[in-house]
Amino acid sequence: MSTLITNIGELVTNAALDDDPGRGPGPFAALAGAALVVEDGQIAWTGPAGQAPAADEAVDCGGRAVLPGFVDSHAHLVFAGERSAEFAARMAGTPYQAGGIRSTVAATRAAPDEVLRANLARLAREMVAQGTTTLECKSGYGLTVPDEARSVALAAEVTPEVTFLGAHVVPPEYQGDRAGYLDLVCGPMLKACAPHARWVDVFCERGAFDADEAAAVLAAGRAAGLLPRVHANQLGPGPGVQVAVAAGAASADHCTYLSDADVDALAASGAGSGTPGSGGPGSGGPWSGTVATLLPGVEFSTRQPYPDARRLLAAGVTVALATDCNPGSCFTSSMPLGVALAVREMRMTTQEAVWAATAGGARALRRTDVGHLAVGARADLTLLDAPSHTYLAYRPGVPLVRAVWRAGQREF
Repeated sequence: MSTLITNIGELVTNAALDDDPGRGPGPFAALAGAALVVEDGQIAWTGPAGQAPAADEAVDCGGRAVLPGFVDSHAHLVFAGERSAEFAARMAGTPYQAGGIRSTVAATRAAPDEVLRANLARLAREMVAQGTTTLECKSGYGLTVPDEARSVALAAEVTPEVTFLGAHVVPPEYQGDRAGYLDLVCGPMLKACAPHARWVDVFCERGAFDADEAAAVLAAGRAAGLLPRVHANQLGPGPGVQVAVAAGAASADHCTYLSDADVDALAASGAGSGTPGSGGPGSGGPWSGTVATLLPGVEFSTRQPYPDARRLLAAGVTVALATDCNPGSCFTSSMPLGVALAVREMRMTTQEAVWAATAGGARALRRTDVGHLAVGARADLTLLDAPSHTYLAYRPGVPLVRAVWRAGQREF
């Protein structure tokens, strides 16, 4: 069965210049008055609507915009409980501290599987309804071997992009024995979680794990077959970005407080692995550099300074946007909100922000099949009730997502 999706006002493709989906997303690219054909869950054709081939069925977009599905490369969805009182306290002037994670750990440990599964499914549905077709999901609220193992197993029910985050914080029962907890994370906990995960992550921040501890966690994860990513430089200047680049991490996430050396390291990490891009020049390509994944919803929810996206882009760093959906520092599942905040607060152009939320997220997950709409790419589509991508920032807070297809199947 083939489907012609036609009368598209603006079709954002992010297609590589050689139209080779195996090379992954290219720079921001869009067609006006366009159409595309979906067949067997993939993009079979794109071009002007007047030149579209015949198909078994047709969908008329009525002049609306079609984008690649959003790729949310940073989310914490396996948890129980909520922390609205903590949010209210922050809004009243209490500074954000990572220690609030421990209250979610207690609630998560106490919750039965069915409660965690139901909350996870609800949040995943929220994401789809807002245009997200690929999501990453972390553990990190169990911090015991059985609780982390069930967290990654539950996450694997909704996404293949599962991250083991046993090194989130040191739990209360190990406060006097950090070395013992690190041994647990790198040993029995990792062994129990690795079969269900693709990634290993570490919170490399003051109050969490230092550079040597973080490097040890990432090395153990690599030895177990997991790929590294890092929570880096969120709460203040620190070693996280340097640890990420040294480990060959796919992404350094947050990047709020960066030195010149951090920016240089991120830029250099992508040299020779396809041209870094966030709407600028370059043909894309297989990507092995470290992406700077920015999470503006966190700054919105914590009143911390926003990352300096323009500084990163000017240096040639590849930038992604993600939600960081979690119950403490950022309880939103909305990638459109992230795009609007990136444009308004981080001074990204609308093209840069949409690229970062689609193709950038794909780069952060080392995926070549999503984040773009070249022929052969997975048919993940978001239809906006608007004529162009610009409306995501132009009409913030308005539910603009009208329909979502994932692998060619309509899900919303």
